[in-house]
This record gives sequence, C-alpha cells and structure tokens, in this order.
Amino acid sequence: MRIVSLGILLIVLLFGLSFAVLNSDSVIVNYYLGELEIPLSVALILALVLGALLGIFASLGVILRQRTRISLLNRTVAMTEKEVMNLRSLPIKDDH
Repeated sequence: MRIVSLGILLIVLLFGLSFAVLNSDSVIVNYYLGELEIPLSVALILALVLGALLGIFASLGVILRQRTRISLLNRTVAMTEKEVMNLRSLPIKDDH
C-alpha cells in the first residue's frame, strides 16, 4: 500500500512539474494596490489555493453547526440508553 501511495505521489509531482514547465510564460496580475508579473503556473496555483480556502471558510459554519447537532444527538442517545437499561433492571410486578 505504501508503494502504491508513493507511486501516485510521484505521478502527481511529475504532472505538476510538467504543468509548471509548459506554463512558464509570465503574466501580469492586476490587483487593487498595483500589479505583479508572475509565471502563469504560479498564478493558476494561487487561484486554486485561494478558491479552496474560500470554499473551506464558506462551509465552516455548516460544519460547526452539524458538529454541534451531532454532539447533542450523541448525548440524547446516551441518556436514552441509560434509561432503557434502568427500565430493564426493574423487576416485573404481576397483579394477578
């Protein structure tokens, strides 16, 4: 398994290296405070990373809300299981 993951990592690194070599032309990136001349591959990777970070921050509220709900449900399940065990340990009374 370790050899397979190492092989996949090597393939991804080779694709990344070939991507960087094929896209080595410089581009001008204009932003509000000025402009910057960087290689196209760097600009694309920065855009990818920035988009991934924005996606993570956008979904962070939903993730935290779901974790809180899961915690509440786990406490409810534990309390219900404890109640069921207590009810099972009570003796049965026969009124006949």
